[in-house]
Amino acid sequence: MQTESYTIGDLVTRQSYNNDLLFRVESIIKEKAILHGEDIRLVADAPISDLVHVKNRELEKRKKKRKQQEEFSYRLFRQDYQLMKEKRDYQSTDGYDHTQFFQLPARVLHIDGDPSYLKKCIALYQRVGLQVHGIHMNEREMPFQIGPLLEKIQPDIIVITGHDSFSKNKGAKSDLRAYRHSKYFVETVREARKMTPHLDQLVIFAGACQSHFESLIRAGANFASSPSRINIHALDPVYIAAKIAYTPFMEKVHVWDALRNTLTGEKGMGGVETRGLLRTGMPYLEETLEEGESNVIVE
Repeated sequence: MQTESYTIGDLVTRQSYNNDLLFRVESIIKEKAILHGEDIRLVADAPISDLVHVKNRELEKRKKKRKQQEEFSYRLFRQDYQLMKEKRDYQSTDGYDHTQFFQLPARVLHIDGDPSYLKKCIALYQRVGLQVHGIHMNEREMPFQIGPLLEKIQPDIIVITGHDSFSKNKGAKSDLRAYRHSKYFVETVREARKMTPHLDQLVIFAGACQSHFESLIRAGANFASSPSRINIHALDPVYIAAKIAYTPFMEKVHVWDALRNTLTGEKGMGGVETRGLLRTGMPYLEETLEEGESNVIVE
């Protein structure tokens, strides 16, 4: 029986896991493939013999289901956003419609270990109107690059993410060494907190699929994955950032309020209550960046 051939970028599933998740083939070493989740932030490996090519019909079916899930989450966020906006507008104008004001949106630095995920996240940042500086970087390099990036960009929110996975063959769930990239996320958070210790002056999300949640929170992250060591959706960090960015700085964001619009929920995400970052001022200035405009830089 002839073994089916695979190339970098092929979309596949794994027979041993009942073809549950869609992966991209990232690299092939001898008879083993390194796989990156197409929609979830998981890295895995599998023997070539375990892989199955995804046919066009099945791929379209999966894409349709994914799109429906993403649109549902986006609609929930828009409903939440509209309620926050109406409340802010009323408070800012003291109930008078004629009063004009401006708002200073938060700046986001998004560092991602996967260029495909970064592209998807940037599209969502644009859709929700957030300023973002997006950078693709290998997870191992993040701890060394975060300091210079903070000095250069001076963000209000940092998203530190990419790929991760837990391997029970390498240790217990409490052992950081049993995770593919969690230690690099932890080191990156720790380096960022050396520069800005206060949790409300710099808001940090860190982690990916199955990441060591407890270590990330102890290192100084406001929000992190994954409390139940489950997979998280590629777009979940954006919704966390957006909730913080559009909440007035005098109000707290309770953890559930930040999680309820994500596709993963509390099993995949967690954190600590955090102040919002949106500031309102007046009078209205023509040259002020309006809420809803998007300033996007990708490196």
